[in-house]
Amino acid sequence: MNWEIEIVLFICLLIAAFVSLYVKNLLTAVITLSVFSFFSALIYVAMGAIDVGFTEAVVGAGITGVLLIIAIYRTNRRSSD
Repeated sequence: MNWEIEIVLFICLLIAAFVSLYVKNLLTAVITLSVFSFFSALIYVAMGAIDVGFTEAVVGAGITGVLLIIAIYRTNRRSSD
C-alpha cells in the first residue's frame, strides 16, 4: 500500500511543478514552489526518511518560501531607467 501513496504524492508533485512553471504571477509561483517542497517532504516521509522530510519541510517549504515572498515585495515593479 505504500507505493500507492507515493504515486499519488508524485502526481501532486508534478502538478505543482507544472503550475509553478506556467503561472504568470510571481507570488503564485512562489506559493506553488512551496507546495512542491511540501509534497517532496511528504514523499521523503512516506519512504521512511523522516529527518530528511522534516528538513525539507522546514527549509524548502518554510524558510525559502518566506524569503522569496519578502524579495518579491521588496522589489519595484518598474525599472529605474
